[in-house]
Amino acid sequence: MILIGYSGHAFVVCGILKAAGISPSGYCDQSEKSFNPFSLSYFGPEGSDSGMKAIGEHGFFIAIGDNVIRGQVYDQLAAKDLLPGNAIHPHAVIDPSATVASHGVMIAAGVVINPLAQLGIGVICNTGSIIEHECRVGSFAHIGPGAVLCGNVSVGERSFVGANAVIRQGIKIGHQVTIGAGAVVVKDIPDNTTVMGVPAK
Repeated sequence: MILIGYSGHAFVVCGILKAAGISPSGYCDQSEKSFNPFSLSYFGPEGSDSGMKAIGEHGFFIAIGDNVIRGQVYDQLAAKDLLPGNAIHPHAVIDPSATVASHGVMIAAGVVINPLAQLGIGVICNTGSIIEHECRVGSFAHIGPGAVLCGNVSVGERSFVGANAVIRQGIKIGHQVTIGAGAVVVKDIPDNTTVMGVPAK
């Protein structure tokens, strides 16, 4: 599998894939990285001839933490009928009744996804996060390490929930929202808003 993007977030993805028995064979990025901790081969930018050839032959995962950029790369490749696989750690707990999109989802070690939760395309559930029953996480959203979505929470597309944030049950988070680390969200949050603190404001 080819990683698209090769920096801190990609290192986590690499660890997840290895734990799942998948050995990344290389990476695509705008330039070759001087720091290459997993000794991966460089295939050039994903849009280059060499990058497209490698992606087509080996499959790929978009290992980019930025929600907007991850979504843009996905759309560009999907337009060419190229779709990423998922990266799911074997020590994540996913209830059989939960729905996980088939493309571009990262689920890290220690994540718990409970009954009837739904994860969209390109979602990141980072280390130790908890997605409780009936939660809905929109495409290309990022749930940070240790964050907790209590029951029936809705998170809009391309939103970011910071590390150790807690979202009260039934709350609706809009699209492209940023929630600061450690925040406690007790009210609905509209689109394109940044909140932080306890309670989040």
